[in-house]
Amino acid sequence: MKTENRKEEIINISSKLFKEKGYSAVSMRDIAQAMGIKAASLYNHITSKQEILSIIILDVAEKFTRGMDRIVESEDNAIDKLEKIIELHVNVTVNNADALGSLNNDWMHLVEPQLSYFLKLRSQYEENFRQIVKLGVDEGHLEPLNVEVMLFSILSTLRTLYLWYYKKEGVDTAELVVQMKTVLLRGVVLKP
Repeated sequence: MKTENRKEEIINISSKLFKEKGYSAVSMRDIAQAMGIKAASLYNHITSKQEILSIIILDVAEKFTRGMDRIVESEDNAIDKLEKIIELHVNVTVNNADALGSLNNDWMHLVEPQLSYFLKLRSQYEENFRQIVKLGVDEGHLEPLNVEVMLFSILSTLRTLYLWYYKKEGVDTAELVVQMKTVLLRGVVLKP
């Protein structure tokens, strides 16, 4: 097997183990055992468990950042931008469900300079999201509610989507995007 393919396999298996047990509870021996190889063999492809965690978290964080950058740069109104953010979260979750566990639960185990880099990406992402919500209020497309409450409500749901998604089989991604947009932006109460 090629080095890059084996490295990708290590990352994928580690993502699953980190999601199931948490980063701290998983050893290099656990990863090797899940792959059916000796722990020493892992070091031919990866330097440490910390490197694995950094790759997992930063890869997903950068996907979110690139997606958000495209959304921010678009000429769309705030509602269209919020819909695209929801779609971004659904698509990243569907394609990286295991890695989202590390992104949300294990980021604090990153070491410098990766920790600072991740925190910068997360902070910029949240600020861009905040500004889009504010724009929606200013444009009169969103209720004039507390922006922080709206941001928290939407972002909390999107960040934990991976917990729900991996338990469901056969979920149609396009339909999930439509349903999430409806619930998060228009609510569930029938209008009289």
